[in-house]
Amino acid sequence: MSQPRRTSRRRAWTALTLPVLLCVLAACSADPAAGARADAAGPARDASPTPTGPPGTLFDNFNYTGADDPSLAAHGWQIRTGGGGPGIKGTWSADGAAFLSDPTAKGGKVLRLRSSTDGTEQGTTQVEVQTTSRNFFKGTFAARIHLSDKPTNGRDGDHVVQTFFPISPSDSSENYSELDFEYLPNGGWGSVGPQLDNVSWYRADPPDRVHNTLKRRLEGWHTMMITAMDGKVTYSLDGEELFTSSGKYVPREQMDIHFSNWLIDLPFTGGPRIWDMKVDWVYHKADDAVSRADVQKTVDGFHRTGTDYINTVPKP
Repeated sequence: MSQPRRTSRRRAWTALTLPVLLCVLAACSADPAAGARADAAGPARDASPTPTGPPGTLFDNFNYTGADDPSLAAHGWQIRTGGGGPGIKGTWSADGAAFLSDPTAKGGKVLRLRSSTDGTEQGTTQVEVQTTSRNFFKGTFAARIHLSDKPTNGRDGDHVVQTFFPISPSDSSENYSELDFEYLPNGGWGSVGPQLDNVSWYRADPPDRVHNTLKRRLEGWHTMMITAMDGKVTYSLDGEELFTSSGKYVPREQMDIHFSNWLIDLPFTGGPRIWDMKVDWVYHKADDAVSRADVQKTVDGFHRTGTDYINTVPKP
């Protein structure tokens, strides 16, 4: 079961977004001739402003060229770097995030989250991608995620955690909120695994949460859904309802959306290991409980019309 995050999760922007900011600033003072030369060289990739679409809706199928794509930051995503928990502190790296073609993805591309280790702190990298605006509260959260039971390369046995979760921007918030999908193919914290934990939090420290554990091997693609409406939170996997929390274990403030792939500890050394997790798409509908069938119908509609990104969720 998920353990409390006892150190602050720093919202440090990846250095890969800095060139984008510098380019924007430079454009403000560029001379007309420079603009003409740029036009002659061909159109730059548009950082695409927030498009119109169904109200209160976020959809993204991660059709980006890379971590330095201007649209990634423009669409409200950042790749975590710096310190903080959970897992092996100080090992968060932008190198683990990539946007790759994948024939098994509905939209043709995936966000790949790659963590690696040789069993030492200096040889470990963890990865997390998160939204930058805390405007997600009640409603439906869904994502199509590929989970891994074994490392892509190297010896098996690491206590890896593959996750999808909305969470408060601050661990110390008086209205702390966190709703977790956490897959542990090899277990951890004394458990054997494989297991999928769903955890609804009221407080991070001291930890106050309720949870459910599904003991099942889950290699492959799955649709994960969290519905937070009418005083309860319901977690479902591929349409199967797994767990419901209520009372104080419901969202109390607006949250970020996160995907991460991290290591609980370093159980052994000797040889590098690579763990991959993939995200096909993410969807959120504010203030509405949407069925899995309707989520899939909406997502399929976006794919048919070539819509890669929608965000009409009201700003906080």
